[in-house]
Amino acid sequence: MCGIALIISGVRIDLSSLLLDTTSCSSSSQEPATLLFSADDIKAALRKRGPDSLGSKAIFLHADGGSAIRSSMEGEETTRESHVKALNNSLFGEVLFVGATLQLRGIYSITQPLVDKSGNILVYNGEVFGGIELSSDSNDAEVLMQYLGKCCNCLSHNREGACSSSGNGKYSVPELLSTIKGPWALIYWQASSKTIWFGRDALGRRSLLVHWPSTKDSRFMLSSVSPPSAIDERADIGYENGPTEVKFWEELPCAVYSLSMSALKLDENLVGEVRRHNWTDPMLEELIKWERTYVEPRPEDLIESHGTFSSEQQGHLHQEVLAVLKESVRRRTIFSGTHLGNSPVAVLFSGGLDSMILAALLDECLDLEFGIDLLNVSFDGQSAPDRISARAGVIELRKKASLRRWNLVEIDAELPKLTLETKHVMSLINPSNTYMDLNIGIALWLAAGGDGWVCEEIGRNDDSEHHRFKYKSDSRILLVGSGADEQCAGYGRHKTKYRQSGWAGLNEEMKLDMQRIWKRNLGRDDRCIADNGREARFPFLDEDVIRVLLDIPLWEIADLGQPSGVGDKKILREVARMLNLHEAAVLPKRAIQFGSRIARESNRKNFGSNRAANQASAGSALIHPI
Repeated sequence: MCGIALIISGVRIDLSSLLLDTTSCSSSSQEPATLLFSADDIKAALRKRGPDSLGSKAIFLHADGGSAIRSSMEGEETTRESHVKALNNSLFGEVLFVGATLQLRGIYSITQPLVDKSGNILVYNGEVFGGIELSSDSNDAEVLMQYLGKCCNCLSHNREGACSSSGNGKYSVPELLSTIKGPWALIYWQASSKTIWFGRDALGRRSLLVHWPSTKDSRFMLSSVSPPSAIDERADIGYENGPTEVKFWEELPCAVYSLSMSALKLDENLVGEVRRHNWTDPMLEELIKWERTYVEPRPEDLIESHGTFSSEQQGHLHQEVLAVLKESVRRRTIFSGTHLGNSPVAVLFSGGLDSMILAALLDECLDLEFGIDLLNVSFDGQSAPDRISARAGVIELRKKASLRRWNLVEIDAELPKLTLETKHVMSLINPSNTYMDLNIGIALWLAAGGDGWVCEEIGRNDDSEHHRFKYKSDSRILLVGSGADEQCAGYGRHKTKYRQSGWAGLNEEMKLDMQRIWKRNLGRDDRCIADNGREARFPFLDEDVIRVLLDIPLWEIADLGQPSGVGDKKILREVARMLNLHEAAVLPKRAIQFGSRIARESNRKNFGSNRAANQASAGSALIHPI
C-alpha cells in the first residue's frame, strides 16, 4: 500500500466529544481566500512515493442530507465549479478521498479509492496479517471492503441486542477493525449512515496526520504525509502563532473515529460530528495498557536467571520468542503480483543485534531464488560504526546461509551536500521538529532509497574494494527493527531508570516508551521510508510478539545490572545465539543517528561542534528554518 488522504470543505466539524481546545479547533464553512496548500499538493506528496496508481473521488453533500458521488480520477478534465453548477447551487460540502496504491498483494491491479455497489468508498494503507480470512492471491484492501460492506450502519453496536439502525450487519465498523492484525490506516465512507470512518491501528504503525479545522484553515484533513510545498513556510505550517501553539498537523492518536454527516443545525449549515470509539478486542486493550505480570523478581529468581540458560523452562521460553519472531517475519514476507524484482524484501541493516536477527529469520522464510538486500547508510564512509558492524554482520550471515545472495548495499552520504534533501525530509518528519527527528529522518530516508554500492566479495579476499559496483535495491518491502529496544530495555535511559528506581522504575519507563512510540517514532519513520516507494514492516511490533514478550518476567527480558552488550536486551541476545549469530549477540546498542554518524555531522553543521551541541541539548532542540 502507499498513502491516503481526505479533505473536507464547506462543512462545520463538531469536535466537542473529543474535548479538544475549541479555540484552536473551531471551524467554519467559510474557507479562507488563500490556503497554505491545495489538494493537488497532497496528491503530489503521495505521488512522490512512486505508487502503481493514484486516484481520487469526491462526494458532494446537499442541504437535504443526501449525497451525490462523482469520480475525479487523475487525468480527467473536470472542475469543482462545473459540479457546483450541475448541482444547481445546492452544494453544501465537498469530501475528497485520495488513495495511492503500491501493489504488494493480489494478482490483479487495483486503483484506490475503492467503490462498491452500495456507494461505499474506501482508501486503505496497510496490511492484514490476521483477523479476517484472506486467500494467498487476494488483495487485502478489496477483502476488507467486502467485510466493511457487511457492517451495521449505526455508530455503536450492542452485542446483546438488535442493531439500532436500519442495517442488518452483525458487527460494527469498530468491532471489525479491532480484529485486524497488522499495520493499517484507513478512511471509509459508509453511504447508508452518511458517516466517514477513519483511524489507524492501535500501535500506530502506519502514519496518519490530522488537521483539525482552525481559523487558519477551516478544512478538516487527513493525510499520510504533509505536502512538501507547505514546508516553505515552516512557521505557518508548523505552528499556529509560534512554538507554544497547536501545530497545523498532528499525529492522529491511535483509534477508530466516526464523522457523522447527517446533522443539520438551525442555520442550515451541514455539520459533521466526530466521535472516538473504543477498541472491542480485549487482547488489543491489553497490548495498549502494556501491563506486565512479573516485574519484581524474588532472590531465587535472580539466582536462576544468572545461570547459563540451560534449564528446561528457560530453554522453552527462548524457543517461544524465537518461534513467534520467525512467524512474524514470515507474515511480513507475504507478497504477490508482478513487481517482485530480484530482492523483494530488504532489511534496514546496521549489523547490530536487531537487524541481524531479522536478516537471519528472513533467510529462513524467503525462497532461495531471491536475494536479500541489507541497506546500510553512513555519513563517514567505511569508518562509521554501523558500516563496520554491517560488514562484519554480512560475513557472519554468509557463513550461516552460504547459498543466499546477500547484498550489503552501502549508501554513502555527506550532510553538507544534502541541502535540498534535508528540506524535503523536514516535510516528511512534520509534525516532528527536533534535530534528533531530522537526523533520524535523513538517515532512514537515504537508507530506504537503497541507492548505493555493493561489494559482492566482502570477507572472501583482500581485494573486495575492486569488486564494488553501483546498485539500487528494487525491494518494495523493508523490515525495520523498531520496537525491539522499547520492549527489551535497549536504551541508555532504561539503565539509568533501573539504577534510580529498580525493576518497577524500569518497567514504567518501558511502558511509557511503548505507549508513545506511535507519536515519537512510528509515524515519522513510516513517512520517511514510504517516500521511497517501500513499505516499512515492523516484525518486533507484531501483536503476538508483544503478547509473548509481555508474558515473560522482566528479569528474563533484561538484566541491566550487567554490562552493555550482556544484560540489555538479554532475551534477544539468547535468540541470536540460537540462530548461530554469536558475534552479533554481544554487540552493544547504537541508535542509527550515532551509528551512521549523522548526529556528529549535524552537530558540527548546526552548532559548530559536538561539545556546543551537547551544551544546547541538540537532541531535543527545535529545528531552525533552512
